[in-house]
Amino acid sequence: MPASPDIRARRLDPIAVRAALRRMARAPQPPWLHGEVARRMAEKLELILLQPERVIDWWSALGAGAALLERAYPKARQLRIEPDARWAERSRTQALRPWWTASRWTGGELQVALEGGEIAPGAGLVWANMMLHAVVDPVALIERWHGLLRVDGFVMFSCLGPGTLRELRTLYERLGWPAPTPGFVDMHDLGDMLVQAGFADPVMDQETLTLRWNSPQALLAELRTLGGNTAPDRAAGLRTPRWRARLERELEALAAPDGALGLSFEVAYGHAFKAAPRLRADQPTTVSLDDMRAMVRSSHGRSKAP
Repeated sequence: MPASPDIRARRLDPIAVRAALRRMARAPQPPWLHGEVARRMAEKLELILLQPERVIDWWSALGAGAALLERAYPKARQLRIEPDARWAERSRTQALRPWWTASRWTGGELQVALEGGEIAPGAGLVWANMMLHAVVDPVALIERWHGLLRVDGFVMFSCLGPGTLRELRTLYERLGWPAPTPGFVDMHDLGDMLVQAGFADPVMDQETLTLRWNSPQALLAELRTLGGNTAPDRAAGLRTPRWRARLERELEALAAPDGALGLSFEVAYGHAFKAAPRLRADQPTTVSLDDMRAMVRSSHGRSKAP
């Protein structure tokens, strides 16, 4: 995927992102937070009446929402898109359905592919859970999602927002250390990106989740499972045991009266529909047969989340 020319403004190092993905692929499970956000996002599907015949699950294994999508759309064809070969192999393993399960015989077709390859358009849903904050050029990706959807199909995604780990950023700033997080895109800017890409009726929402740990060691261990610091201006090289001990002492000073350490995670949610192309009198417009059929189906109406 081409990177924006303003990588410094985005404050996200693509090399560090790839390294984090390789490390996370070795973990036995995706992060707990990803599974929880996927569950909350899947609840929003109940507000949408459209029943997609084809679902694209972007960074599926890391997003931890594949089982939820199969449950919501058991007859839909599922295409799981992964960022690299390691994640693709993991996704294929997870996709194996035991012969005795009903989904093996009644479920829709299931495939796995890499995001860098060719992907056929015409999907009814593009789902992307907890991955857009790890993309250097979200505008290009959102535009790609728009091209993969059929008319009246919809995108649904979640990602971390600017309020994420604000307590940790304040601590690092006070100590004069480089920022501990990459840059996060504001929810309203994500909505603007959806409109810029051609989506209609974008709906954005956000919530702040507070995770708590009983020790600095447990806190730091879980943060590492979430990918670590992928900012280009992070500290260069490895930190010393002395630095680690100081960080743990500083974190202990932030503990609540009950001894728990809490950090905030801002989660942004978004969904939008692909509208029919607008006809202009001065320019011929070509509409595919599949899109014409989709426009006819859309005349039955759709439900939009508030």
